[in-house]
Amino acid sequence: MLRSAVAEAIGTALLLAAVIGSGIMGERLSGGNVAIALLANAIATGGALYALIVLFGPISGAHFNPLVTIALAAGDPAGRRRIAPYIAAQLAGAIVGAWLAHFMFGLPILELSTKARDGAGLWMGEVVATFGLVLLIVVGVRRAAEPALPSAIACYIVGAYWFTSSTSFANPAVTVARALSNTFAGIAPASVPGFVVAQVVGAALAVAVARFCATKES
Repeated sequence: MLRSAVAEAIGTALLLAAVIGSGIMGERLSGGNVAIALLANAIATGGALYALIVLFGPISGAHFNPLVTIALAAGDPAGRRRIAPYIAAQLAGAIVGAWLAHFMFGLPILELSTKARDGAGLWMGEVVATFGLVLLIVVGVRRAAEPALPSAIACYIVGAYWFTSSTSFANPAVTVARALSNTFAGIAPASVPGFVVAQVVGAALAVAVARFCATKES
């Protein structure tokens, strides 16, 4: 359990360093073109996520997301023991990853985002983004499709950066950490609760649909 939790912490930290760091780099090099900055942010995040899943998947399952941990544990009584240590590791890792990105790019380590992200459209974007991500993982794991999952997840996240209005946070740990970064990828702390509620709704819908599909298949 300790080895798995450490893997979750390191993996989530590196994921946040990729999300925030690529956002900073993209914004600095794009000359004010937000579309190019977002494209760079999306591609870098997807690439890093693929590599991290391949690296840490055999150790911890490479959840890097409290909702993924909870969703997978819902059908696995033995997996429920992992919920508390995994979530603690993911939150701690995410925050450290944000600080690491700041250090690399010469920004203040401690800061809060001022980028408000509120409104029904953005919240629905988070519902859709999280629904798709969690459904993909839960169904993929159930069908023993692990070899294809890293690339499928990475491709989904890159796409969801663009087809969802919220740019697909889809992860409470990521959302909390991004509130601690006043950069391209940031979110104001006051906007965090709305995003997290939307993510929980999306994950719950995904678990319900996965169970329905499993019933039909059986």
